[in-house]
Amino acid sequence: MTDTLEFNEIYQEVKGSWNDGRLRFSKQTVVYKNSKTGKVDSISVPELAHAQWRRVCLGHGIKLSTSAGHVYKYDGFKDTVKPAEYNDFEKISEYFKANYKVELIEKDMCVKGWNWGTAKFNDHHVMKHQIPLSSVSQCATGKNEVTLEFHQNDDTEVSLMEVRFYVPPTTGDDGADSVEAFAQNVLSKADVIQATGDAVCIFRELQCLTPRGRYDIRIYPTFLHLHGKTFDYKIPYTTVLRLFLLPHKDQRQMFFVISLDPPIKQGQTRYHFLILLFSKEEDINLTLNMSEEEVERRFEGKLSKNMSGSLYEMVSRVMKALVNRKITVPGNFQGHSGAQCITCSYKASSGLLYPLERGFIYVHKPPVHLRFEEISCVNFARGTTTTRSFDFEIETKQGNQYTFSSIEREEYGKLFDFVNAKKLSIKNRGFKEGMKTNEDMYSDSDDDQHDAYLERMKQEGKIREEANDSDDSEADESFNPGEEDDDIAEEYDSKASASGSSGDADSDDDRKKKPVKKAKVVKERKPRKKEKKMKDSNAPKRPMSAYMLWLNSNREHIKSENPGISVTEISKKAGEMWKQLNKDKKEEWDEKAEEAKREYERAMKQYRESGGGSSFSSKRYCTTYYGFALHCCCLYSSTDYSSPLLRTTPNLLPLVWCWLQALANDQL
Repeated sequence: MTDTLEFNEIYQEVKGSWNDGRLRFSKQTVVYKNSKTGKVDSISVPELAHAQWRRVCLGHGIKLSTSAGHVYKYDGFKDTVKPAEYNDFEKISEYFKANYKVELIEKDMCVKGWNWGTAKFNDHHVMKHQIPLSSVSQCATGKNEVTLEFHQNDDTEVSLMEVRFYVPPTTGDDGADSVEAFAQNVLSKADVIQATGDAVCIFRELQCLTPRGRYDIRIYPTFLHLHGKTFDYKIPYTTVLRLFLLPHKDQRQMFFVISLDPPIKQGQTRYHFLILLFSKEEDINLTLNMSEEEVERRFEGKLSKNMSGSLYEMVSRVMKALVNRKITVPGNFQGHSGAQCITCSYKASSGLLYPLERGFIYVHKPPVHLRFEEISCVNFARGTTTTRSFDFEIETKQGNQYTFSSIEREEYGKLFDFVNAKKLSIKNRGFKEGMKTNEDMYSDSDDDQHDAYLERMKQEGKIREEANDSDDSEADESFNPGEEDDDIAEEYDSKASASGSSGDADSDDDRKKKPVKKAKVVKERKPRKKEKKMKDSNAPKRPMSAYMLWLNSNREHIKSENPGISVTEISKKAGEMWKQLNKDKKEEWDEKAEEAKREYERAMKQYRESGGGSSFSSKRYCTTYYGFALHCCCLYSSTDYSSPLLRTTPNLLPLVWCWLQALANDQL
């Protein structure tokens, strides 16, 4: 028998909803990890008292009870009628007997609908109906009636609102009213927040970002009370999932983040995070409203009656002791500026992204916390508006995508190294519209993934180089955050090289005497218009790539199988079909493309040997000369003899006139 038993896709009941996760039985503990929140529930084996196997809504489930009265329910096990090797009941039963000395008892659920009986209470349940008192939010009494109201769970479509008990009008042995006795039994053990007694300590006028405002925070032994001018919130410590202490990028402020599950509510708004902002320079002297003996007994040295220090340190220290959870701080990551966070935007709001040792957290609007174990892949992509920034995309295993945009490109190297060190899958899932990226920097994790547009551009680029017909074209700037934007000096740059024109009247000595002008700051240069390249219509047509040959051959077949399909959908469908094409078929089309390329090269060679292309070039130059001659004639007709051109070349006009006549007669 193995030392551990592990089960995936096991569901835990939490306030009426079933949350999936993983369950593991070991010789020391029973551990369940929630896939949604990452919360871990651990049951020590010596505390395990009873175990039941039951038929429930999702098949079969197990109910574990501890000696302290806590109950844990797990669903999703396989049916008992299957063969022994697939029988979860047999495996768990044998494991419990061998390691826990606890017998797994099969118990049938009662479906008769009995609604009368004797109510018995233990520390956590009304025994008759097995109602967990931790789910009770309020208890109200009537004449002969007790009403239990329950905490609501936003994840459930249908939830139980209340249960009413009819209590016969009798008195107990001590003369107490049975209705009041029932209600007091419920309230003494239920999760009902009652602000009775004095607070342990109070923090005045703390700045809260979510929910926004300034609140007095009253610290009670079992819950946190936020008291504002408009709203009040009571947060039980059992709903606190994680604590974060994060330094601001300006190094003068600190964020203290409290993750909540379930969240606090205000109308239809849900706050999954409570974010407090502190100044590092703000100090406080704190005195707990408890005796020194009580502080020592309750907190075991974690707190003392009188404390002093920075305000954020005192708040985080008190919360850590009361909630009994570790505080997460940034790890070894340092950005380009030396900060432990990255400035970015999420959903059109600017904030800070903190790479942690086990996840990412974005502060603050809206706050986002992503654990590494729920991340499927990440993607680096160039921003759509400028080359000075890039986007960082995170895709979760549930299919959700989070895009953090406008990250300075200087942060790329640090962030890439961090992601690579954490062994996260880096996947370039395609290019944004109007963007080309550097292949070496953004390699796709899927080598077989086909991009039809990119393939065609590569093929045409190779053909242009071989045909030596692309001298005037400009290459797209590749996205490399480690390099400068442009190697060409600006117009007003002090490093710009001097003109080499013979008409420059300033000498080197004169330039030395003149003070060097300071470079003007040019915010953004408009892209220069490229001179439209004239196309030779008589030249042979360039060959198509293997993919384009295949697409032209199968285009009608795709249309016939998908009636009404649009042009863009044809390209998308063709890309998927080409990707699934086997290697032999692709090699066949590659051979056809090579043959077409060789045929093009032969035709191009013959075309040039026969004088093709020369007349095309001469026409272009004649057009230039014609414009020059026309300019000279305009000078002559205006009789502007002070023009430097006419003054230096007085005999040029008759020659220009002859050129114009020859062009008019198509003799050039």
